[in-house]
Amino acid sequence: MERRAASRPVGRPRPSMSTMSLPSAEIASPWAMILASGDGRRLRPLTRRIAGDERPKQFCRVLDQDTLLEQTLRQSALLVPRDSTVVVVVDAHKQFYAPLLSDLPPHGVAIQPENRGTAPAILYGLLRVMTAVPMSPVVIFPSDHYVSNDAGFMAHVETAIRAVVARPDLVILLGVMPDSTDVEDGWVEPGEPIAGPWRPGLYRARHCWQKPSPRLAVSLRARGCLWDSFVMVAYPSAVLTMIRSSVPSLVDAFTPIRMRLQTPWEASSLRRVYARLPSIDFAKRVVGTCPANLAVLCLDGVAWSDLGAPGRVVATLARSGARPVWVGDSASPVARGAPAQS
Repeated sequence: MERRAASRPVGRPRPSMSTMSLPSAEIASPWAMILASGDGRRLRPLTRRIAGDERPKQFCRVLDQDTLLEQTLRQSALLVPRDSTVVVVVDAHKQFYAPLLSDLPPHGVAIQPENRGTAPAILYGLLRVMTAVPMSPVVIFPSDHYVSNDAGFMAHVETAIRAVVARPDLVILLGVMPDSTDVEDGWVEPGEPIAGPWRPGLYRARHCWQKPSPRLAVSLRARGCLWDSFVMVAYPSAVLTMIRSSVPSLVDAFTPIRMRLQTPWEASSLRRVYARLPSIDFAKRVVGTCPANLAVLCLDGVAWSDLGAPGRVVATLARSGARPVWVGDSASPVARGAPAQS
């Protein structure tokens, strides 16, 4: 299901790309972290059909001639230079990510020895950013989502950056106004508004849910809750505080890595730490606790979808009108709207 942000009353004009002048005197120069270490198992039947191999979805040309990772890099580049971007990957995917990231500087590719879930990936990426620029805000992007308008989407990201510069204690999620009672992703209930010149409104996160029951999802939509897009904006220290509060053992486990970042011993230290790490999901273990410094900014006027399953890809293609080469003729199951089968 594609999520289309509903219209909101117009207050301040939404920022346009013409106002995106980062870095500037009034806002810190941001960094970007792109999460590209997932295995994409739910979409594997479709990505195998597209690429003819076992590559994860972020390295596939799912929607057009660019891979999902390339699309995310293109979006991010509207605000953040490539040399201020860190892409978090897994060593086993090197044959897929290396050709796409060849123009990034060495500090821009954070290679995990294994996939241990989104919480270790985010923590490792944060530590890499903090080593380079401890005092810059960071935008955390998934690499498997669709947005209908890159400029409109990044205008909201810019608004969130300006908000965290004014309120450096906050971690801001981009929320999406739901158009269904989807149960596969996270939901966030906006609480009291946070005063400031930003529009659309910025709210405290009152409560968070991960994959609610269908009955609960109906209730959440009725009371104005939002989908969690998993796009986050914050200072690294604020996210680190959230992780330490929710999963202190993970932060402790990374202590040896912190001392060896950007040294010849970083990779070997990572291997030792990851060999003992369990898989930890950031959405469930960190966002799911709804930390006190969590806020939500509603994505307004931009269609969004998580491309985590074949049915969502089909729905996104139908609404966007895109017809990538792999779809084939209209008689194919995917072209007719049926999920691909292995």
